[in-house]
Amino acid sequence: MSLEAFKSRVLPVKDKLYRFTLRLLKSEDEAKDVVQETMIKVWNKRDEMDTYQNMEAWCMRVARNLALDKLKSKHNKSVELDSARDLHSNNQSPYSSTEQSDTMHAVYNYINQLPEMQKQAIQLRDVEGFSYQEISEILNQNINTVKVNLFRARKYVREQLINVNAYGLKAN
Repeated sequence: MSLEAFKSRVLPVKDKLYRFTLRLLKSEDEAKDVVQETMIKVWNKRDEMDTYQNMEAWCMRVARNLALDKLKSKHNKSVELDSARDLHSNNQSPYSSTEQSDTMHAVYNYINQLPEMQKQAIQLRDVEGFSYQEISEILNQNINTVKVNLFRARKYVREQLINVNAYGLKAN
């Protein structure tokens, strides 16, 4: 792969890699390091790049593996998603904005309680907008496993929200 092809196929993914690794590592410096390591690794394997159908998914998998290696080396198994940002808009009342912010914080807290694979599946699908096929490639899982993990993650978050909104009383 030429430098021009690298610039056109890989560099546009850099920001998405950064957001993804930042959510995993919770450190801007470590996320930047992982993105840089990913770019180096991808560049070093540029001769093999034509064999990959989805360059973005392959880059995400490399970044994910590097980030997980970094987490394992720190013995930190807990991965927390970023808190909600920019929820307030001009047409919302302060009460509505606060309620929406509280709900988003609750959702992220429930997501953080999920098993690792469910957490990554819901983040990649519902936050980053990847397709099932792309998630399957990134997580190196069967597409049906991805769908099951995503279903279970959404079900858990939904049940927790219903329980909280019913003040601990399950509706029949």
